[in-house]
Amino acid sequence: MNTLEVTYKETYAVVKMNRGKVNAINFEMVQDLRDTFYKLGENPEIKGVILTGQPHYFSAGLDLIELFQYDKPQMKDFFVSFGALYLELVQFKKPFISAITGHSPAGGCVLAVTSDNRYMADGEQYVIGLNEVAVNIQISQNLTEVYAFWMGNGLASRYILEGRLLSGKEALAAGLVDELLPLEKVLERAEQQMQKYMMADQEILINTKSKIRKHLLDKLDLKAENSLREANELWWKPEIRAKMKAYVESFSTKKK
Repeated sequence: MNTLEVTYKETYAVVKMNRGKVNAINFEMVQDLRDTFYKLGENPEIKGVILTGQPHYFSAGLDLIELFQYDKPQMKDFFVSFGALYLELVQFKKPFISAITGHSPAGGCVLAVTSDNRYMADGEQYVIGLNEVAVNIQISQNLTEVYAFWMGNGLASRYILEGRLLSGKEALAAGLVDELLPLEKVLERAEQQMQKYMMADQEILINTKSKIRKHLLDKLDLKAENSLREANELWWKPEIRAKMKAYVESFSTKKK
């Protein structure tokens, strides 16, 4: 795999996103995540999974520069696959923790909210949240349901409509993250929690997680091809394409 590194511990695995400096999500990364979590889910020796990133970036979200170059069939495939990844993660049966090592906006937050616990690096510079409205990407009903699962309907509604990114302190107050820690302690804290999960009877733990998420899963459309259909259609709206082009050009200019 080109985008992930997997470290196997005695009873769990640590999956580290490793695609460039900011872990921007493209089709290859989505496929790598899907394949990896499927294999870990099927492996009886692995009882839990921690997803983490690189220093300062869990994931900066979708790689809009690459995605802007996709043609319509490629973009449809991406949205279907990304929607499937989200559904697979939110239904992942084993304990699943996100060790958020910095920024986690948009697509990064999409990955994080599917996990059972989120430990985030403390620092005013780091943000997390669903800012899809602000960057002209249609959010799915499935994603709004999970945001509300953690935050409550009121806060989730306001923050999604505002396209607001939250500081770590705001995310902690809203219930979006469990704890803030120094960057170098984030993965360690996630492993401590995972080790606690490993002490429980695994059948009871999995059954309990299923019961906790039952009402959430009942609200979701579990057909991946449906979940991001609107996003795919609106992606090609001329006004949105123009804004995306301006963004890509401005970002490319900054990198020179």
